[in-house]
Parts: sequence; structure tokens; C-alpha cells
Amino acid sequence: MEKLQYITQGTTRIEQENNIGTALDHGIRWVQVRWKNAPPEELMSLCETSKRLCSDYGAVCIINDHVQVARQIDADGVHLGLEDQSVASARHILGHDKIIGGTANTAADVVQRIQEGCDYIGLGPLRFTATKEKLSPVLGFEGYFEIIQELQSEEIEIPKIFAIGGITLDDIEFLQPAGIYGVAVSGQITQNPSLISQFKTALQ
Repeated sequence: MEKLQYITQGTTRIEQENNIGTALDHGIRWVQVRWKNAPPEELMSLCETSKRLCSDYGAVCIINDHVQVARQIDADGVHLGLEDQSVASARHILGHDKIIGGTANTAADVVQRIQEGCDYIGLGPLRFTATKEKLSPVLGFEGYFEIIQELQSEEIEIPKIFAIGGITLDDIEFLQPAGIYGVAVSGQITQNPSLISQFKTALQ
């Protein structure tokens, strides 16, 4: 599984498509299509284009929230928030060969996600991020250490955890010692896609 995920940004379909294409050009190989409050037809069009682009680049295409859209375009999987459709329901719709990721904010959330059978967990946010309307409590670097230490103390096998929420390149050296698997980045990659290669090097 890739260690660097790009969570898409853009207020219009064209902006989103351009950002995705640019990120792929610069080496991103995991795209999570996220476009909140999008008109349904526009969202479907974006997801179809994203799946086609990702296929051309040999990249993974994950759809945020919309399980039925993911099924219709044969995306590689979905990412579900804590208040979204259940993982069991998504698994039933998509099948066992698709990737299902889930958001978490606490150790209890992580345990829940493990029990639900998520393939990876997006744990965060690290810090305040304007891309999220209903932001969960900010973890800070200490939060990642505390959560993963709590899991270890209970002898729970650590799943593939991605740090999310305002992540920048400089954060990786502080996050990796906590035991995270990878990072999901939105703003910094959108604004400076040339950093993708540096992110990948830092995550090796």
C-alpha cells in the first residue's frame, strides 16, 4: 500500500481535475477524491475522470464517502468518515477485493475500525485544517504517540495508520517515530506538487 495519499482539493470540477492531473504528473499514486457538497452529476463526472486518469498512471483511486459512486465507476475503494455509511454495508456493496479506509480520532475509534475490518485508518487531525467543515479534536504530535502507545499497551496489532489533517512535509520526521504507516496530504500537495518526490523519500 502506498504511504502517501493525496486528498483532492478544488471548488469546481475543473479545478479538481487539474489538481489530480498535476499530482499524478508529479508522481502521486494514491488519490482520494474528496469534493464536499458537489452537485451529484458533477461529482459523478469528476469521479469517472479521476478513475480514468488514475488507471492511466497505475494509481489507486479511492472515493470519499460515496459508496454507490465508487461501485458505479469501479473505483479501487472508498474512505468513510465515522458518521458515514457503515464499513459492513460498504463491504457488502463493493465486495472484498476493494479497499475500505476509515477515519478515526481516538484510540477507541481505531479499535472500532480494526474490528470493522478497515484496510487502513486515517487518524487525525494533526492540526486545524480549513478543508474540513466538522473538525474533530486536534491531536497534535503527542496525540499520535498516546494513541499508538495505548494500542500497544493493550497488545493490539497496529494497523496501517495514516496521519491526516493539515499534514506538511516537515511533520513526517515527528510522526514516523510514533508508528504511523503513512500520511494523507491535501493542501501542501495542491499548492506545491513538486514536493511529492520529497514526501515519498521522507516516508521510505
